[in-house]
Amino acid sequence: MQHIPVLLKEVVDILNPRVGDHVLDCTVGLGGHAKAFLENIGSKGFLVGIDADGENLKMARENLKEDKNVKLVQGNFRVMVSSTHDTFDIIFADLGLSSPHIDDPTRGFTYREDGPLDLRFDQTKGLSGAQLIAQISEKELADVLWQYGEIKSSRRLACAIKEQNVQSTLGLKKCAEDIVGRFARKLLPQIFQALRIAVNDELGSLNILLQQGPSLLNSGGRMGIISYHSLEDRMVKQSFRALDPSTYQILTKKPICPSEEEVKNNPRSRSAKFRVIQRVLE
Repeated sequence: MQHIPVLLKEVVDILNPRVGDHVLDCTVGLGGHAKAFLENIGSKGFLVGIDADGENLKMARENLKEDKNVKLVQGNFRVMVSSTHDTFDIIFADLGLSSPHIDDPTRGFTYREDGPLDLRFDQTKGLSGAQLIAQISEKELADVLWQYGEIKSSRRLACAIKEQNVQSTLGLKKCAEDIVGRFARKLLPQIFQALRIAVNDELGSLNILLQQGPSLLNSGGRMGIISYHSLEDRMVKQSFRALDPSTYQILTKKPICPSEEEVKNNPRSRSAKFRVIQRVLE
């Protein structure tokens, strides 16, 4: 499936990139949102794009025609926001999967085709999903399924996964079907989500972005995050609300969600929620 940037018009409208702006795209992916930012900031602006996936960055370089005002970096955005001394007019993160992740069965993100249970954004680092399952205890696996997938049958499911030594995506799917039967279809996205979050420490990275990101904004700068499940959205909402209101203003009292037309054209956007803050002009 062609990768379509989620909420593209809304992102550009509310983040309002202008000529000369400095932009940090924490999840540049294939470069869909970044391309729109570059069209608005022009040659006087500068964009830093980060992605953990080297294959994504290769495609982003082709799509963005990396120039002197674009810097693309492979890595986790948590490293950048923790160590940079730069400041930005726009900080943006789209926490969803890119289409190549879902469409390529060798990455392990889909249960519609068989493939290794990898689930890593950066396949050169860390434990794969199968390795994580083998390394942690049954109780720890149950906690992962409960905390990150909110799966009520987490203990029974964890027991079965450990007993069957699950190594593949369809192996995990069959295991879930054996335990929860007809409910597997509903639970499978949550199961894969839980393991993916654990493998990539996604909530840990998001927490660092939420803690460090606002301080990297220039006066009048804006930070926007698109999340796709309740755990992420809750973290973003609570973190934005906890900021000093004399320094930061919430621009989205309620999250911006895709229109019916966008969901029809891009079903993968259906659960997206976009929240934005602005550093008060000084």
